[in-house]
Amino acid sequence: MTPALFEPLTVRGVTARNRIWLAPMCQYSCFARDGVPTDWHLVHLGSHAIGGFGLLITEATAVVPEGRISPEDTGLWNETQRDAWRRIVDFVHDQGAPIGVQIAHAGRKASTYAPFSEAGEGSVPASEGGWQTVAPSPIAFPGYDEPRELTTQEVAALPQAFADAARRADEAGFDLIEIHAAHGYLLHQFLSPLSNQRTDEYGGDFDGRTRLVREVVDAVRAVWPEDKPLGIRFSGTDWLEGGWTIEETTKLTAELKDHGVDVVDVSSGAILPADIPVGPGYQVPLAREVRSGSDMVTGAVGLITDPEQAERIVADGDADLVLLARAALREPGWPLRAAHELGIDRTAAPYAPQYERGAWR
Repeated sequence: MTPALFEPLTVRGVTARNRIWLAPMCQYSCFARDGVPTDWHLVHLGSHAIGGFGLLITEATAVVPEGRISPEDTGLWNETQRDAWRRIVDFVHDQGAPIGVQIAHAGRKASTYAPFSEAGEGSVPASEGGWQTVAPSPIAFPGYDEPRELTTQEVAALPQAFADAARRADEAGFDLIEIHAAHGYLLHQFLSPLSNQRTDEYGGDFDGRTRLVREVVDAVRAVWPEDKPLGIRFSGTDWLEGGWTIEETTKLTAELKDHGVDVVDVSSGAILPADIPVGPGYQVPLAREVRSGSDMVTGAVGLITDPEQAERIVADGDADLVLLARAALREPGWPLRAAHELGIDRTAAPYAPQYERGAWR
């Protein structure tokens, strides 16, 4: 019997060859600061496609220049970026894997130094290529510069920026879009009462704070082909009193099914520093609750490192798929080792022909 982790998964017209997906991971490697992906991104994503991942998702890719987490982030706000992504998409497809792009706006957490920058940490000043950040309310993330509050008109214009990026993603050949509404970035900032103190139609109660997410989803779905799945990433909880909750995540996820969302990727935290009970699979219960309450295809992420652990998550129905991040950085061929450890014959494992001589035996 094929392990649950290696059963194909079809969503709309796209089939992933297994349930092991590559999570979005920022690489901070557009050193020209133009948002154009480079050979680093080709090799990073290409190595994981060769490594047998079922589907890959790019790093957070900004829909506008001021939406970048750092000046070195990738983008999809122009055609030059679109064309550079196409080369990467084509390579991943040649390895037998579909690929998605995570489209994002960092809001008050934009214009920051890359984690491995020698220039400093926190907000990048204008003199070094940084910019004024924006947010639902003029409340700074600790250690970062205070953002400017977006006007109602500016908020209402944001869905079009996401839609424009989605159109370019389709032209580049991407198979899936994941809207980034997690980890304290702009859409999450609107969801959480800890960062959204607006009094217009984009603030206040649940319906107001979730309005922008619904508008972004509708705008993206309107231009994204019907045969391609649409995903969204949420922080299931802020882990803080008075913050965004798992109950709200589940409610919004269920609502978004009617708006054309097909896959939810459940992470957590990062709106503000919090005491998070980090440990192996610590976010899996959040994925289980969202999946149970929304009946949507659900991904679990967070310290999933062992093949047996990943198999249990899928086989027990806690999630439909797992997303690997740090484990994937350590071992781009993790799915190939997982296939071996779960008893799949090497001839049935997702090896590239060039790598078959190195198959686990």
